[in-house]
Amino acid sequence: MKAAYVDLHNAGWAHSVEVHEEDRLIGGLYGLAIGRVFFAESMFSGRTGGSRIALAGLTRILEGAGFALIDCQVASRHLMTLGAELIPRPQFIATLKQHTRERSQFHAWPAAPLAAKDLA
Repeated sequence: MKAAYVDLHNAGWAHSVEVHEEDRLIGGLYGLAIGRVFFAESMFSGRTGGSRIALAGLTRILEGAGFALIDCQVASRHLMTLGAELIPRPQFIATLKQHTRERSQFHAWPAAPLAAKDLA
């Protein structure tokens, strides 16, 4: 799985968001961006709030780029507290059809790190 994601990253499809406190990695997430949908694969926290900050940063970046959806794949209480919503399957399929039609890669990542205080 790791090798597959490295290959997808090198090909421009897989992306990650990392949260650092000074020199320490404290949280993040990774997934695939296809068209205007981000398919989140996994989140982690090494410190309370690490994944929350990563998702806030990802949301800010993708909203600014006109993304239609972040697919969190599996509902959880944690994701619901972060603003995730369940959508009916027909709506989900229609959104995928509309926003992944053009299988374009996403390259508009910020040139510099975002400060957590600026994500609120």
